[in-house]
Amino acid sequence: MGTRYKSTGTNNLFGEEFRLAKISKHGDPLERLNNVINWDIFIPVLQEIENKKKKSNAGAKPYSPLLMFKILILQRYYNLSDNQIEYQILDRFEFLSFFRLNPFR
Repeated sequence: MGTRYKSTGTNNLFGEEFRLAKISKHGDPLERLNNVINWDIFIPVLQEIENKKKKSNAGAKPYSPLLMFKILILQRYYNLSDNQIEYQILDRFEFLSFFRLNPFR
């Protein structure tokens, strides 16, 4: 026997994909920031910093300098600690979209 109410807490195949569209519709400030700033102009400077001589090639590969730069910008914009920015990146779809990371992979 069916219920006449919507189920809560259930996921459907397309629910998460439409979530970003709804966030955008309500005026996502991070989306506006991405639309206004040409991030590519920062890449040469960031690569110059990255190309400093390394002492060793040991350890994990680094994240892209542009991604790290954008993380620092959001950290400052929202006044977040290192732990809080990590949490927000894991928790918020808007942050993943801002970083151009696909949350559906």
